[in-house]
Amino acid sequence: MTTRYLPPRPRPEAPDPMDFGQALSRHGTLAQLGQRLQASQHHLAVISVALPKPMRQFIQAGTLDENGWTVVAHNAAIATKLRHMQPVLLRLLQEQGLLQQGELRIKVRQS
Repeated sequence: MTTRYLPPRPRPEAPDPMDFGQALSRHGTLAQLGQRLQASQHHLAVISVALPKPMRQFIQAGTLDENGWTVVAHNAAIATKLRHMQPVLLRLLQEQGLLQQGELRIKVRQS
């Protein structure tokens, strides 16, 4: 008596993987999200020159929308310092052509 084996199943081919940047650029909504993320990081880079160096590690770029931009502080003390510096930070952004009509919002990160 001979044993009969089934022929091997063909393996489904997976598409070539794409990196995160390619995925963002190929999809409309994701592309817009990626552009906003880059713009928010650019806003943070612009204001970081006015921030004391030890303070920079406690600040993150937040959301950027039609109404303005949000800076996220790690704690209330950092947020208070940012609120005192808000006119200077807003002027820096406006000098770079950013945030002409919007507002600069400062929020404390929820932990």
